[in-house]
Amino acid sequence: QVQLVESGGGLVQAGGSLRVSCAASKRTFGTYAMGWFRQAPGKEREFVAAMTRSGGSTYYADSVKGRFTISGDNAKNTVYLQMNSLKPEDTAVYYCAASVALAGNSLASRYNYPYWGQGTQVTVSS
Repeated sequence: QVQLVESGGGLVQAGGSLRVSCAASKRTFGTYAMGWFRQAPGKEREFVAAMTRSGGSTYYADSVKGRFTISGDNAKNTVYLQMNSLKPEDTAVYYCAASVALAGNSLASRYNYPYWGQGTQVTVSS
């Protein structure tokens, strides 16, 4: 079991940057793959970014590729999502998730993540 707590959300102007964090209650690197998902009102939860267990490979949704970066700090048991060039359509609740899924396409499926944080709101104004 691992508990996840997101933080760092807030209000930002379009074109600005924001970094959200996911603090885990235990070591995840080498044990869990980590992912970021988001959900806007009236829409399904969608994949944003993920990192393999070792942190050696990262994956991004086409909508955020080139703008967002997932990274981790093992010393702090924390995973980050750096968001640059933010757009109003990025507005959503951002969730951190942990999974024992090995790698590849399975990391983009929310159904493969048994552990979730409470989410943090990111709002991008025009």
